[in-house]
Formats: sequence, C-alpha cells, structure tokens
Amino acid sequence: MAAPILSYDNLGLVQGSGWLFRGLDLAIHERDRLALIGRNGAGKSTLLKLIAGSVEPDEGRRAVVPGTNIVMLEQDPDLSACATLADYVMGGPRPPERHEADAIAGQLGIDLSRDASTASGGERRRAAIVRALSVAPDLLLLDEPTNHLDIAAIEWLEDWLSRYRGAFVVISHDRTFLTRLTKQTWWMDRGQLRRNEVGFGGFDAWTDAVHAEEERNAARLDAKLKLEEHWLQRGVTGRRRRNQGRLAKLHEMRAARAAMIGPQGTAALGIAADDSKTKIVIDAEHVTKGYGDRIIIRDLTFRVARGDRIGIVGRNGAGKTTLLRLLTGEIEPDTGRVKRAKTLDKIFIDQQRRLMAPDKTVRDVLAHGGEWIDVLGSRKHVHGYLKEFLFDPNLIDANVGTLSGGERSRLLLAREFARPSNLLVLDEPTNDLDLETLDLLQEVIGDYAGTVLIVSHDRDFLDRTVTVTLGLDGSGTVDVVAGGYEDWERQRRPRTEPKKAAAKAPPPPPPPAARTKLSYKDQRDYELLPRRIEEIDAAIARDEALMADPSLYTRDVATFDRLGKGIAALRAEKDAAELRWLDLAERVEASA
Repeated sequence: MAAPILSYDNLGLVQGSGWLFRGLDLAIHERDRLALIGRNGAGKSTLLKLIAGSVEPDEGRRAVVPGTNIVMLEQDPDLSACATLADYVMGGPRPPERHEADAIAGQLGIDLSRDASTASGGERRRAAIVRALSVAPDLLLLDEPTNHLDIAAIEWLEDWLSRYRGAFVVISHDRTFLTRLTKQTWWMDRGQLRRNEVGFGGFDAWTDAVHAEEERNAARLDAKLKLEEHWLQRGVTGRRRRNQGRLAKLHEMRAARAAMIGPQGTAALGIAADDSKTKIVIDAEHVTKGYGDRIIIRDLTFRVARGDRIGIVGRNGAGKTTLLRLLTGEIEPDTGRVKRAKTLDKIFIDQQRRLMAPDKTVRDVLAHGGEWIDVLGSRKHVHGYLKEFLFDPNLIDANVGTLSGGERSRLLLAREFARPSNLLVLDEPTNDLDLETLDLLQEVIGDYAGTVLIVSHDRDFLDRTVTVTLGLDGSGTVDVVAGGYEDWERQRRPRTEPKKAAAKAPPPPPPPAARTKLSYKDQRDYELLPRRIEEIDAAIARDEALMADPSLYTRDVATFDRLGKGIAALRAEKDAAELRWLDLAERVEASA
C-alpha cells in the first residue's frame, strides 16, 4: 500500500480533567473515503480538527506530505466578520478562484451576494460547501455536511464526492449518504479508534461482531462491573435486532395504508363509516394555500388516521413548513377546510431545538431537581430513564451547557417524550443526532401510540419510520404515497425523466382486467418470499461479517472481491423480492 498523505502516531488529547483519547494511531491515504462513526461526545469533531491542524494535541506526532491541501467543512462556520456570503467564500488562507466559486454556487443554487447576517442555516451551509470544494482540496474533512441541506443539494454533493479524486473523512448521521460514498470506516468507541476496510454499509455487521466478542470475553471474567461497562453496547445490538421486527411491522402498515389511498390525484382514504370519527385525526378537503401570486399547496384532499406516521419531503422552499402548519392548525387555508380532532394533544420539536438554559442541570431539566420522573403516567427513576436515552447516569448533575449539541438534542427528546400526547410533530429531528440516537428515535416513534408528522431530509430515517409520504415539488401539487422516501422517489421518477416524442408511438394497450385470484405461482411467491427475504438478510449479514475482518483484504483480495460482489447481488435479489411481495400483497388486499 502507498504511503499515507497524513498520519498521527500515539495521538492524545486532554479534555477537562481527563484524556478524551490517548494512544491513537491513524493514517489517511490519497483515495480514502472514510466514515468516522461514534457517539455524540466521543470526540469525532475534535479529531477532525486535530487532523486539520487547527487544534494542537497533548501527545502524538503528526506527519503530512508537503503541499497537501487540507480543507475542513465545519458544522457551524463563523460568518460574523463577513458582510456577504461571498466575503466568507473568498476569505480564508487560500481563497478560491472566483469563477470556480461561482460555478459551484450556481450548481448548489446559492446567491453569494446574500447578506451573511440574515442568511438561513441552509444558505450558510451551502456557502461553506462552496468555499470548501472550490479550493482544489487534496483531503476534505466533512463534519455533518448534510445538515440544513435539502434532498436535492444532498444528492448534488453525493455526485460531486463520487467523482472527487482526493481523500475525505466524513462525520454524518445520514445513513444513505454514508452507504453510497464511503469505502473505509473509523469507529471511535470508548477512547479507541478502530479502522475497517469496509464502508458504512458493513458497519452494523462489524460492530455486532465486535460486541459479541466483548461479551464472550466479559463472560469469562468475574465481572459485574464489566457487564455494567458494556450495557450500552449490548443495548445497541439488541435494539438493532428489535428494529428489524419494527421494520417488518412498518411494511405491513404501509401495505394496509396503500389499500386506503385512492387513485392518483384524489388522495382520499376509504375509512369505514362506522368508526371514522375515532380514526380520523386531521381531515383536509380541497385545501389551497398561497402567498402573493404563488400557490404553495393546491387542492389537497387528505386524511390523517390515528397512528399514521406521515413524512413530508421536498426541496427547501417547496412548502413543507406551510403544509405542516396547515395540518396542525397554525395557519388556515385560503380555500378548503382542515378539521382536527378536538382531543389532539401536540408535542412539537423543531429544528431550532430551543434548548434548555445552559446553567440548568440534567436533573433540573428531566425531574425538576428530584430523583423521579413521570413518563407517560408511570414513575421512573431518573438514572434509569437517562440510560434509556443512551446517557451515562453520572451526567445527572452536569450542566446543560457542558453537553455537546447532540447530547442536548437527545436530552430534549428525553424530556418531551416523557409528556403524554397523541400528536408528535418533528421538524428536522435528525440534525445533531448520532447514529445510535437515531436508532433509539426510530424505536420510540415505532412504539408511539399516537400520530406522527415528520419533516425531514434524511432519506434512510424516513424509509425506516413513516407509513405515508407527502411529497412536494414546488408547483403546489402534493403527492400522497404509501411508504417512505424511496417509494415517493420511485413514483415521481417517471415524471421527471425526459419525455420521448409520442407522435409515432403506438397507442397504449388497454389496462389488464382486474385479477381477483392469484395464480398458483403467485400464491406460492406470496407465501414463500418473506422466508426467502429473511434468508437473504442472513446471508448478507454473514458475508458482511466476513468482510469485517480487517486482515481479509490484505490476506485474500480475491475472496474480499467475491464477497463484495456477492453482497451486491444479494441486495439486488432482496430488492426484487420485496417489490414482488408488495405487489402481490396489494393484489391480495384488492381482492379481499
């Protein structure tokens, strides 16, 4: 293997009264695509700053190939000294060529003449991306690059990075982004940095294998203390397994919801009349809303049933917030009506987080300074409740101001989910959360007894969480699709592809007659495909665990390549099997 472009030997850093990490060895090579994974507070952002050279270590030796241009995209860039976004982009130690910056800004859809002091979070993030990408970096350090970006901008960045010829290290909670782009993984865990020559797609299998080995080692020790040390890791592994069951339940809910959504464009729900009053919590009929000459929402008819998980997606400015405010009653439509159940009790968690006072303690926030907290009518000890939200119970008397941004967001979730409610409204809930907290949030939403409205740009989160997606394209039309983001994208893809000339095209064939009964082969597939999908999942997990062996690539390249190609083929087979089964399930529902 070629020499690294940057390395650290015996890296250590003191934070507060102790070592944040110590004795780390790391190396970055010229085409590495590294995912940096770890819990909030593990030191991921600090490690990026050490690599960038903006923070000095307390121990360790840093080596960099001369002339290497290292560029860091920070989570919250400082624009306080800049009058416009252009001033920020063209500043810094190595200003870009203006034409390069303008070209990238045009592709990202950002006006660099915008006043920096009034720019939104999304505009500031786009400006930071323009600055980072336009200076010909050899090594890019990306700290949550997708925060505050809409899906179109995220996909543009994915495309740019897929063609980028340098190395990058990325911290992100966006599983889809990480899976598509990364080829190696760093895992920061309890002060250690582990490396695996497999991208994020193999991360779950790798960590499960590590946790299983640690449990076997712990079982050999006389170690009540050791078991306590591993409570989080075992909890994460168990949670992942439980989430597989929740995903299966989610697919069942989507299939049922698909049968309730009428033909394309009507977005009506066929609810039994005898108990519709108890099932419908929000009923929108022919709703239109605009500002000035622009129509934001056009003639929307849609019913939200009790227990629905509704995802709202679209570009920034397409009208997601307007639609959310219409459904929840913050604003009224120009025409049409929205009726809401009188018993709705709402919890709203917005992307600004409106965090608690920094001088309050965690105990103050959760239990008003006491030992017990009321959680949905049950009393729990505050230490136990903290564990449920992946906190070390020793943080109970820490000030909120000492917590990381992700930990504050997690604390806010812990406080809000303890309150009784039947409508949960989440506006960009995934910002600042680590992957383990996202797993926890998915679990809490899956177990929530009420209705959920979610605005998010996190594609994987939506695919794992929602039963219905409301997709906005900016024209006023709202697509209503049973399923998550991928289901919406699959439906709208034919509309966004270039239309071929239809003058010489033959007339379309008549639609096939409705099938009221499955053929023998269809019935067999309907019954056997779920088992086959489970077998494929097991085979993928087995092969990913084999690829997680750090020495496999250097020891047996042919086997490594064979496993990688096999996993890709299995995933393609699984996708086809799932689509086939869902099609059959819809036909079964239609003939019931």
